[in-house]
Amino acid sequence: MAAATILLAACTPGGSGTPGTASAGSPQPASGSPAAASSSAAAPAGQPTVAGRINAGLQVPWSTVFLPDGTAIISERDSALLRTVSAGSGTAGAAGDSPAGTLGKVPGVVPGGEGGLLGLALSPDFAADRYLYAYFTAAGDNRIARLRVDEGNGQLQLGAPEIIFTGIPKASTHNGGRIRFGPDGYLYVGTGDSQRREQPQDPKALGGKILRITPEGRPAPGNPFGDNPVYSFGHRNVQGLAWDSAGRLWASEFGPDVDDELNLIVPGGNYGWPEVTGAPHRAGFLDAKVVWPSTADSSPSGLEIVGDTAYMGALRGQRVWTVPLRGEFAADPVGYFTRTYGRIRDVSLAPDGRLWVLSNNQNPDFVLILELPG
Repeated sequence: MAAATILLAACTPGGSGTPGTASAGSPQPASGSPAAASSSAAAPAGQPTVAGRINAGLQVPWSTVFLPDGTAIISERDSALLRTVSAGSGTAGAAGDSPAGTLGKVPGVVPGGEGGLLGLALSPDFAADRYLYAYFTAAGDNRIARLRVDEGNGQLQLGAPEIIFTGIPKASTHNGGRIRFGPDGYLYVGTGDSQRREQPQDPKALGGKILRITPEGRPAPGNPFGDNPVYSFGHRNVQGLAWDSAGRLWASEFGPDVDDELNLIVPGGNYGWPEVTGAPHRAGFLDAKVVWPSTADSSPSGLEIVGDTAYMGALRGQRVWTVPLRGEFAADPVGYFTRTYGRIRDVSLAPDGRLWVLSNNQNPDFVLILELPG
């Protein structure tokens, strides 16, 4: 059984905290809960600082990927548009207007509720194959397509979609949507339970899972359930995927009205939903490494790991959480920028080593550029 870290949410340093929380400098475990599950105490991660803000005129952005030249491609959930922001934007240190361009619209997207054009991933062999992968809600399901991004006459051009994976259940909420290529070259897919509570505990169903597939959309070799795309199960709504320096996969996940989670993912692992949430130490289920007992403090979405520190965007919590990782354990999380920039949907590492943070539902939305501590 995996050890757990169950913590109260921390305040933003220098700001006001939520009722009943500990100070950011010394987050405390929840009453009756175990302390941090690390072998030794760890200092909080260094504070990221704001290096710039790009007022790009985005509408409900969801995911960001970067082309080799540094150009960002950002998905807009409801418009189904792929927007572009040029390399070098947001470097002035202050808010600047840099309206996003439009690469194209992904056909077949049927937005509604939390569904629409969601996660993006760039092929590991992009220089050769030019493939951009997109997870989106269609008329009857959630699915994954790949589209070529070519250059012609000095402009980016979007090719027709090739659907590579279908059948992920859809609903007005709990559609999952995060996709990322792992160090092994396979595509990892976070799905939601689509309000079908029987799906997460069924290894043959696609809802409430992390999937692992080939770039062509087939179950990846070595998956724990044979010729099956399922990699881990018992999830409620996975929206963040990232790997640490040792190649371990971590995932952020929405809880119900309690227990948002940061999980260390192992092949074939059962993370409990809907039987359990958080870290109950119950046989047969893997405990979360970090649990936010109040979803008002987190509701985690995008996740990035840099230098073995996890950076996680919070929607209801309206902050960026930092979590130092110590091997298979997580130290105390610290929140920054609480209620300063609104809901945070995505956190992505840019080629220049800074983080791009997407606001959400600000009408219009923007990109916040964060400088990481040295």
